[in-house]
Amino acid sequence: MIQRHRSSFRDGAGFVFEHEGKVLRQVNPAYVPTHGRLKSSGFYSRLWENGWLIPHREIPAGSAGFEELVLEPDQLPVITYPYEWSFGQLQDAALLTLKVQQAALAAGFSLKDASAYNIQYHEARPVLIDTLSFEIYAEGQPWMGYRQFCQHFLAPLALMACRDPRLGLLLRNHIDGIPLDLASTLLPKRTWLKPGLLFHLHLHARAQSQYRNQDRKITARPITRHGLLGILENLESTVRALRWEPTGTEWAAYYEHTNYEPEAGRAKAAAVKAWIERCQPALVWDLGANDGTFSRLAVEQGATTVAWDIDPAAVEKCYRHSVRHRQKNLYPALLDLTNPSPALGWNLTERQSLFERRRPDLVLALALLHHLAIGNNVPLDHCADFFRQVTGTLIIEWIPKTDSKVDALLRNRTDIFADYTEASFQRAFGRHFRVRERQPLQGSERVLYLLEAAS
Repeated sequence: MIQRHRSSFRDGAGFVFEHEGKVLRQVNPAYVPTHGRLKSSGFYSRLWENGWLIPHREIPAGSAGFEELVLEPDQLPVITYPYEWSFGQLQDAALLTLKVQQAALAAGFSLKDASAYNIQYHEARPVLIDTLSFEIYAEGQPWMGYRQFCQHFLAPLALMACRDPRLGLLLRNHIDGIPLDLASTLLPKRTWLKPGLLFHLHLHARAQSQYRNQDRKITARPITRHGLLGILENLESTVRALRWEPTGTEWAAYYEHTNYEPEAGRAKAAAVKAWIERCQPALVWDLGANDGTFSRLAVEQGATTVAWDIDPAAVEKCYRHSVRHRQKNLYPALLDLTNPSPALGWNLTERQSLFERRRPDLVLALALLHHLAIGNNVPLDHCADFFRQVTGTLIIEWIPKTDSKVDALLRNRTDIFADYTEASFQRAFGRHFRVRERQPLQGSERVLYLLEAAS
């Protein structure tokens, strides 16, 4: 019996399910002819050659115990969502969607939708993962994904570029994209002077409002293939014209103002690198990764690494570095540890929470604990509970109150953290972990711990 994935229920062409540890996709009988045309035309192959579509192999109907045609795609080591992406990640995903639609039209097909959730990051680049997203193009037919593209991509990108990069988090509240009327209201008046944003966002929002309460069916005007390509080219130029530079946020220049002496910095990097090499993890989560400086130590050891951070500028810098240096195993992502990504969507099953995703073999928590314990008033035992829930192996940095970074957190507030001591830290984490190694960092008062889950 095939048990479809709880999040896969909206597409009549097929569905995703898990079998023997792999994510597979069934092709429903009604879609098999379209799938056959996509395959025989060479369209799938061209997308694979460009790296635009996740490759798959076919398991024919009646084989391996499956009654229907099944596709086995390349397996993704990491799943992240659009509300966890930096500006550059969302922009590149948008441009990929437009490239795929342009290629589809040239081949006689069209994308049925333009959901940002159909894109994932694989080997440091965006890739379309919904192989059944295509339909056969009919002359005069509008692009059915146009509205969704504007809500999933253009609206959040415009808000991030023209207002504040944190507004991308609105995608977490609006799972089918940011409503265009909301985006139009939030955007500054100057964006009405930008032709692309005026047409695709502001006037689009106005048209939606005008037709929303019509009690008759609205029939779209036919549009030629040439006209559709013109709209796609204009969307592409509009998306490319949006700019945001990763500066001015709280942690954007963290490593330019560190309080480490060079000796301590080198000792920290050496210890972390040696411990990663010893642990041989396949998947690492770097929590509070900033621009990915220490995440890259794990990547160098061959580990797939998710560089989580709360700061949009830090994540953007990490992403740009990974693209520039082709670091295929590095996955930058936005995360507020005090309010991590929850389960979302219908029946809380469409988007996985942080804890429902693949469990990492090793977690890095460097220069992080004092922000949780003092900056956010999370008791040390609660922190220990969290880390044990996430992983069985932990590299964590203890930073005492006498450190200038902790002193800065306490400077303008009453010190109510009598239990913030190394002894208390050891007791709290000792309930869940055993100390595999403890290493003071010469040139500082900081201490690194390599912890392993207690049996």
